[in-house]
Order: sequence, then C-alpha cells, then structure tokens
Amino acid sequence: MKVCVLTGGGDAPGLNAVLRGFAKRAAQLDIEPWGSPNGFEGLVFPDVELQRLDGPAVRGILPRGGSILGCSNKSNPFAMPVPGEKGKTRDESARVVERIRALGLDALVLVGGDGTMHYARRFISLGVPCVGVPKTIDNDLAGTDRTIGFDTACNTAMEAIDRLRDTASSHERLFFVEVMGRDAGFIALRTAIAGGAEYAMVPEAHQDIDDVVRVLTQGAQGKGSSIVVVAEGDEQGGAFAIAQRVKERAPQFDIRVSVLGHLQRGGSPTVADRVLAGRLGVGAVEHLCAGHRHGVLGTVNGKLTLVPFAEAIAGGKPAETELLRILPILSV
Repeated sequence: MKVCVLTGGGDAPGLNAVLRGFAKRAAQLDIEPWGSPNGFEGLVFPDVELQRLDGPAVRGILPRGGSILGCSNKSNPFAMPVPGEKGKTRDESARVVERIRALGLDALVLVGGDGTMHYARRFISLGVPCVGVPKTIDNDLAGTDRTIGFDTACNTAMEAIDRLRDTASSHERLFFVEVMGRDAGFIALRTAIAGGAEYAMVPEAHQDIDDVVRVLTQGAQGKGSSIVVVAEGDEQGGAFAIAQRVKERAPQFDIRVSVLGHLQRGGSPTVADRVLAGRLGVGAVEHLCAGHRHGVLGTVNGKLTLVPFAEAIAGGKPAETELLRILPILSV
C-alpha cells in the first residue's frame, strides 16, 4: 500500500508527532509513507514533489511545533487561488484525483480541522479513500473528546494568565485576556478555571456586560486584581470591545487588554498532545490496513474511534456545561 499524509489548515502543536507515528507504523507494516507539502499543494501542482517520510525524515521531530510538511490555509483543492489572478479561484479536485492515480496512492490521511474534513468528505465521493485525523486547538470537532493541539494551547494560555496575574496584582488592575476560539469557548473556559480567572466569556453562553460588571465589582472587594478570559468569538465582541464597554460602566477599574493570538498555536506539544497525536498517527495506518477508509479517527472515553465525516463536521460539539457551572464557584 502507498499512503500520503498532509497537514491542512492552521498549525497546531502535535502535528509532527502525528507524522512520526504515521511514518513509523507504516514502515513496520511495509507501507510506503509519503507526505504532501503545504496541504494539498503537493497533490495539485506537479512541480511540487511529495516527501518520502522514512526514518531520517521523522527523526527528532517529536518535540517540535509546526509541521515539517508545512500547513496552508489557501490550499482548498476545490477553490485554489489562480496564480497571478488576485481573488480568482478554480476547482482543482479533478487534478488531485488524477495525480493520486498517477502516483499510485491508495489512500490519503488528512490531518486538519473542519475545513480539511469537509474536503475529505468530498474526495470520498470522488472515489478517494480517506482517513481524517482531528487537529484544531479550538477542540470543536465532534466525534472525539480531544483534538490535537488543544491541550498545548490551553497550557500556553494558562501560563500567560499566571504571568499576567503577577503584574495585575502588582498594579491592582483588571486584565481582559483574549484567547482563540472563534466558534467555541473550550480554551477560554478551561484556562479561566485553571488560571483562577474571575469571569470567562464564551460563544456558547449568553453573558451581558452588566453581568460582567456586577461580578467584577462584587469580586473586587478584598482582591488586588481581576482577570476576565474572553473567547475571540464571544457574542459581545473581542477583548478590546468588551473592555471598553466595561470601562464605560465601571470607570473605577484600571483596565488592560492582552490578546494572546497565534502564541497559542506554537511551541513544543505537551505530553497529552504528543500521546494523542502518536496514537492517532499509528491508528490511521492500522485502520487503513483493516479496510476502514472513510471516517475521522478520534478518542472517546480513552478509546480510539472512527466516526463518519458527516458526524465530525455536523456542527461542532456542545460546551462543557459542568465547567460553566463551577467557574463562578471557583472564582469567588
């Protein structure tokens, strides 16, 4: 068997651990492991050569952030940018299928988030066997308890909040800390609890500014600092907009804003992300060998599972209601 893996969408800690697991298990099962540079670019442009993922190619990559194959948010094979024609795209999926057949590839392993899984589902309808590996720091893909990169992003944000707490306490300030999470507040909620924040604003819950002011005003008594964690996709806006509205209602607060941004995407993956990525890389190869070639591989209650692509991209997954419940208890 000859299998090609690619890392699509934004980067996340743990991608190299997936590639390492994929390559090592493939070699043991006498499967040719190949990688497509920069997402689908290696399967669209004939002048971009696939990379053989043999032993030397994956040696020493386990602790590294990013992806040795590269990632690309602009490699949608169904709407690839036309070189030299700004804003124009064209469907290159037929070329991808043709190149897959010409290269003798038997299947694809697509490591990515919601967008990449949508592409995989469409390629399956074109006759290309695919297994998806869920990667997104937002943790918003259904069918798996955790996605690759989520744990590292939470730890990165928590460490930043710990440091901000030091300076907030020194100057008796209120910090609004914006973390990633356009459509999901998993990072915001978990880091708020882990960092002892006074409030968390997430897309899954309706929270108005007056409630934020009330909680902060009541909590300010006897405290030298306060921290509010804001998911970038909160309905009230980003951290700067929310901070401005709070300042208008409560001018007594000395407010600062910190946007962590892409800081959360980088760095060496945590133990949890390395183990998860390794399991999924190995599992992808083993599922292909077992004939399971149409689904997203994940973990549910600690066990590897394969769910249909339609289920994984059906609309994310619900918020962690238990954490929403205990946050105000722990922030008192």
